[in-house]
Order: sequence, then structure tokens, then C-alpha cells
Amino acid sequence: MAEREFPDYTVRSGASLEGSRYTAWLAVVPHGHGFPVYYAICENRSFRYQDVAERAADDALAAVLALEEDGAPVFPENYTGFTDEAGADPA
Repeated sequence: MAEREFPDYTVRSGASLEGSRYTAWLAVVPHGHGFPVYYAICENRSFRYQDVAERAADDALAAVLALEEDGAPVFPENYTGFTDEAGADPA
């Protein structure tokens, strides 16, 4: 799990087992009061292996340019989160 600080928020990356596959996510945690908000990375994508899902989440965290006022991550234009060439999920 990686972590980055932004004004008013801490963003953490991670992966969770859902059924037999892993989902990569970012958790945006407000400083002070409030509850974390979770964002799935490539919602239509799951991973067979936890380390691959965690790497995808870490890569997405590194790609965040900023956070909107409500904490929603801002990614580069045309960002997909898919890096099949470099980090394909082995079958």
C-alpha cells in the first residue's frame, strides 16, 4: 500500500479480494472530519494475483495529478489505468 499527501486529504492505494479475484482501489481520506471515499481502479478490471492488483493501484496513485475539491482524483487526459504491456496479469 502506497500513500500520498494532498492538501486536505491523504490518498492510499491497495487491493481487496472480491470473490476469487482482486480489485485495485484508491482510498481518499479527509484530514479532520469525514469518512474515506474509495475509488475502484479500472472498475471493469479484476486481477488474479494480489501483488499485480496492488501494483496497479500504486501506479494509479502515482498518476494522480491533483484532487478535486471533494477529493475525487484527477488523472491525466486519456488515462485508462491499463498497462497491459508492462504489467499484464498472468493467466
